[in-house]
Amino acid sequence: MKSTQLALVCLATLALAVGCKPSSEPPATETRQATERQFDQVKQETKEAAQAMNDYAYAQKTEFVANMQVQLAEINRELDQLAARIEKASDAAKAEATPKLQALREQVAKLNTHLDEAKGATESTWDDVKAGFNQGYRDLKEGFNQVRQWVSEKIAP
Repeated sequence: MKSTQLALVCLATLALAVGCKPSSEPPATETRQATERQFDQVKQETKEAAQAMNDYAYAQKTEFVANMQVQLAEINRELDQLAARIEKASDAAKAEATPKLQALREQVAKLNTHLDEAKGATESTWDDVKAGFNQGYRDLKEGFNQVRQWVSEKIAP
């Protein structure tokens, strides 16, 4: 019985010692403050990364404008080829195709205006100008493809 009591006392002392051992974890307030600091740091890094991405996009403005000038020149060449095919068509086909072709040429003119805006865009207006140009370009390509399809169906090569 003495050995049982002695074992119980040793176990109780051991449990007390382990239970009262100072924690290696910081108090909750320190943990919360550390988490807030980490969150603020991540937030700042995210903001800087987003800003760097915008700077990079704006930094590519000259390349974007040059590429779009090449694309517009190609569209103008293709429009001229379509116009030549339309000129060889019947009077009825010409009458129907001419307004379509004119609408495309007007879209190209608007796109050239957007391109001029892109050339003069500032960093703060770049995203809006670029988005406007891209939308106009998509609309032009869609209209061009429709007219090209129409010409292919209505006018023999």
